[in-house]
Amino acid sequence: MVTIQASSAVYMKVSNISCSSQTRRRFGVSLAPTRAILNLPKVQNQAKSTTTNPLLSLPKIPYSLGFQDMDIIKRSNLDSSTVQMEKMYAILESVTDRVEMHKNIGEQRDNWNNLLLSSVNSITLAAATMAGISVLSSPSIALKLSSTILYLAATGILVIMNKIQPSQLAEEQRNASRLFKQLQTEIQTKLTIGNPTALDVNEAMEKVLALDKAYPLPLLGAMIEKFPETVESAVWWPRKTEQKKQKSQEVGMRNDYNNNNGWSPKLEEEMREVSKIIERKDVADYLRLSEKALKLNKMLAISGPVLTGLAAAATAVSGGFSSTHGVGAAATVVGVAAGALASVVNTLEHGGQVGMVFEMYRSNAGFFRLMEESIESNLKETDVERRENGEVFQTKVALKLGRSLSELKNLSSSSSRYINPHGSSDSEEFASKLF
Repeated sequence: MVTIQASSAVYMKVSNISCSSQTRRRFGVSLAPTRAILNLPKVQNQAKSTTTNPLLSLPKIPYSLGFQDMDIIKRSNLDSSTVQMEKMYAILESVTDRVEMHKNIGEQRDNWNNLLLSSVNSITLAAATMAGISVLSSPSIALKLSSTILYLAATGILVIMNKIQPSQLAEEQRNASRLFKQLQTEIQTKLTIGNPTALDVNEAMEKVLALDKAYPLPLLGAMIEKFPETVESAVWWPRKTEQKKQKSQEVGMRNDYNNNNGWSPKLEEEMREVSKIIERKDVADYLRLSEKALKLNKMLAISGPVLTGLAAAATAVSGGFSSTHGVGAAATVVGVAAGALASVVNTLEHGGQVGMVFEMYRSNAGFFRLMEESIESNLKETDVERRENGEVFQTKVALKLGRSLSELKNLSSSSSRYINPHGSSDSEEFASKLF
């Protein structure tokens, strides 16, 4: 096909040349001979090109997201938010269950305290009565034996009661129920406001686990020590072991207050003074009261079993008025008097719920410690946008302390006037007006 086209082109070219030469002869025009050059297209060997370039390169087609791809991305984001929502609802269900569980167990342990106290006092008074009657009756062996057995039983029950402190156990469960209710309300608020994030889910999980650790349910192995060597405030919130250090955006300035998020240098100084007052006065005072309550509880917890044990020993060796040198009569008096004193001591300890008072003081100290740490964590955050809103945070602090905003400002401004050069602050006002 290519050969035919080339030959036809040559024929047409030659015929045109001959015609033009005849015309020039007719008019007497002589021109130089012209050489015709034929340029034929080069035909490549298909087999050769195939062997030299075996790969066939195609042009790249630009790819753009279509409506179907956008739907897939939106669907994946929706699935992720749905998963976080389901996790928050699962945490909410477990928190709601824990509220009821701690409430029921708290009521049960409060009943323990009342029933055990009534039983021990009844046993002790019955033993003292038998010990007194045994002096008047001639065959007094049965009464003395019964009185001794009752005293020993009361001693064993008192040892167990003073070890577990039912009133303190009930107070622990009441605090746990209250704190879980607070966490439940917080989670419900986050679910109502908008879609929770993975950070919210992790934070809620950490709070639940911290509460479980602070207020355990079992008695054996995991019970909180009722007579610790050192008194510390209760801790029921997750404590960060490492504080993240962040750089400020402007050199030489701690914060950028162009977008202050409700914060100002004056508000920071005010919150810093409130935190110092809480540490100096409220936390220190409740820790001091906790130590006093612990000492009193230790004394009463030791005195009760000692008195009932002494009464049991005295009743065992007691006798009538005619015994030699009056030893039996004196032992009887000791047995009756020790039993009566043991009833008084048990009533003061468990009826007065000294263990509950100790736990209440520890919880109050923990409440102020948590407030102090929340203030410090906000102040240490160099990026004001990542803090809680300053005005909202100030309102929360004022409400927790039982003060108005003006009273909170007056408290921070007047705190420096009460501190003497030695650092004591006896005449300084407490931060809280609630308790």
